[in-house]
Amino acid sequence: MTDPTAALSFGAAAAEYDRFRPRYPEAALRWALDGRHAARVVDLGAGTGILTRGLLALADDGGPVAHVVPVEPDPGMRAHLAAATPGTSALAGSAEALPLPDGSADAVLVGQAYHWFDRASAHAEVARVLCPGGTFAPVWNVRDEGVGWVAELTRIAHLGYHADDVTQRYADFGAAFTPVEVGEFAHTTTLTPDEVVGMLHTRSYWLTADADERRRVDRELTELFATHPDLAGRETVELPYRTLVLRARSR
Repeated sequence: MTDPTAALSFGAAAAEYDRFRPRYPEAALRWALDGRHAARVVDLGAGTGILTRGLLALADDGGPVAHVVPVEPDPGMRAHLAAATPGTSALAGSAEALPLPDGSADAVLVGQAYHWFDRASAHAEVARVLCPGGTFAPVWNVRDEGVGWVAELTRIAHLGYHADDVTQRYADFGAAFTPVEVGEFAHTTTLTPDEVVGMLHTRSYWLTADADERRRVDRELTELFATHPDLAGRETVELPYRTLVLRARSR
């Protein structure tokens, strides 16, 4: 796992993470599964269960999913997942050490977590637990920084990876997988300015920052919402996202 302090910083803000982080469009999840029936889908790095619940909704709708197995290393996130997702609990484990038998999964999906993995170790583990021809699909909700105020939001809060980071840095899962295909899906979330700030307080940069840096971020966010012509006086804002899916099959 890269930067374990940051990667495991989210548990302290699990409730806020689950409340404010965006959901994944159904079309993106269906595309991630490659139009195939998946008897057992692993949600790797499941966090508070946002992706798990999206997959369970597909199952409830008679869709391509039969059973979802969340795996999450952070005990705070696992506890919230269990509380927020009746009838489901997450296994303790990581991408580098999956607590699952060989060939036991039809698909492994990753929501907003692949960039934390030790990729070589994770690829080997995912390939091990997938059945032959099984689907591996990391998924990201990435802010659409073609919108001016969203780009400014990223600058202020040091929001890290961008859409190009996903498509250029991560689109190779190694020899155990077929070449990666890329899918993109647009959607928006409606938030109040306070909720946008609450969402940013669930990001690893803010969670691991010192008190002075947190105050600096909050001060500049307040100024942005008060002065930007697209935001000033607005009770709610539409925060645009590009959901990116990288998809490959095990060989």
